Amino acid sequence: MITTRPASSRGRTHIDWLDSWHSFSFGGYQDPAHMNFRALRVINDDRVAPGMGFGEHGHRDMEIISIVLEGSLKHQDSLGHGEVLPPGEVQVMTAGKGIRHSEFNPSADLPVHFLQVWIMPEAQGLPPAYGQRSFPAAARANQLRRVAGKVGVETDGALKINQDADLFLANLNPSGQVQHTLRPGRAAYIHIATGSVNVNGQDLSEGDGAAIENETVVTLKGVATASEVLVFDLA
Repeated sequence: MITTRPASSRGRTHIDWLDSWHSFSFGGYQDPAHMNFRALRVINDDRVAPGMGFGEHGHRDMEIISIVLEGSLKHQDSLGHGEVLPPGEVQVMTAGKGIRHSEFNPSADLPVHFLQVWIMPEAQGLPPAYGQRSFPAAARANQLRRVAGKVGVETDGALKINQDADLFLANLNPSGQVQHTLRPGRAAYIHIATGSVNVNGQDLSEGDGAAIENETVVTLKGVATASEVLVFDLA
């Protein structure tokens, strides 16, 4: 069974420096029908104006993943990290018992487009932690690349999160195709970051999502343009 979430039906926060679309309830957007999907709590699709960003603020008890699609994002946190994320890099924070951070667009003239994902952790009060790694587009061309997960992190370089969930990225060309097998009892959530993709027979475009349950295989096919896709495998 596949349940689609059209991009236009998402919640939105739109102010002078920020245009943010929310796949799940977040901030001032609250919808009981879209609070989470299993452990997946937030997908925010953010565009931040040049020189602007989110000032220092705190998080607790959440696994936070940031993926830059265009531009760059400057990150600083209370653990002492100060990094700039370009496209192709993935950042993971375990907020645990408490972490503070800020996120800014360091460019004076270009916007930044990035996704921020929250996954509910398996336990509360964990030690805060930070990870960042490059996953170049060429390494995900027409293939699923696991970038974050709990199990088998050492085997493929994926960043560690404290939940039984895996996040894969794929870059598909118009003729590309990938498949992902779901183990019994597991589900998938698909988010189209850019472009257009056919997911198990349904055409989806940028910003669309799809929750998939009671299926054994997820098939992603390129449609008309190059695309970037997130695939969550969830307990």
